[in-house]
Amino acid sequence: MHNVEARQAAEKLTIVPCGSVLASETYCLKIGRLDAPIWRLSMLFLGVGLWNMEFMLAISTDTLPQTSLSYVAFRISFQETYERIVLSRQMGEDIPDRCGFLTEVPFLKHVPAHVQLDLLAKTWSRHVDQVRVEADLVDESVVYATCETAARLVEDEPTTAQRFLTGGPLETSAAVDRYLASELRALHLNLSNEGDFLMISQFEDMVPDAARALKQKFELDEERLEAMFDVLGLWRISDTFTGNLAGLLTEAEIARVAFELDVKVES
Repeated sequence: MHNVEARQAAEKLTIVPCGSVLASETYCLKIGRLDAPIWRLSMLFLGVGLWNMEFMLAISTDTLPQTSLSYVAFRISFQETYERIVLSRQMGEDIPDRCGFLTEVPFLKHVPAHVQLDLLAKTWSRHVDQVRVEADLVDESVVYATCETAARLVEDEPTTAQRFLTGGPLETSAAVDRYLASELRALHLNLSNEGDFLMISQFEDMVPDAARALKQKFELDEERLEAMFDVLGLWRISDTFTGNLAGLLTEAEIARVAFELDVKVES
């Protein structure tokens, strides 16, 4: 959004107190159809690309807005993937090879579902950090996949999407409908990344020289690509997993997830 348009939008915004459990200083920001919680007044962000841009997850030349829209995307995607894991275990079945929100990114479609949850939690934590964090390609993949997964579920299974949002640490007033699905997709489409994470899979079946030439043609940064390859070798959930879920799940939900995935709750 251009600065003039952003300032015009900002004039239409109002800030009102809300009952969020995240912090006593939390307020709600009225942005269009959404009540957008602001994490702290010291991190005031109006969702229009103007103030305190040193905070949040930086993607290319943009930042991922810390609004309830990103919360909706991350929470629905987490809950959908987590539920698939739990249901598979209850049925005594192996978790499908291609399961979870990251199947939206072809190169990462075989990443184990529990590792996907860990990656989502890491990106979420970086997103709500109090310092500016430069996103790597894994973060960009997570943002894209969470937005697309949440949008698909809102469109196809609105009752399920609403259930995933119920009982979380934030209450959102957005109607779970096609308009919300459009807003979720727009959240990642409005970012200025090049979508390199979607191109990597094209090189998998190519001989090294041909792949290298194509990467140079599209000016792909080899060092940035390494993070994507590193993910393919992950199996264990990181020690910071439960701590990274703060603000996305309630304490009770985090304890339940830790029990189901057999991980220790970070103190």
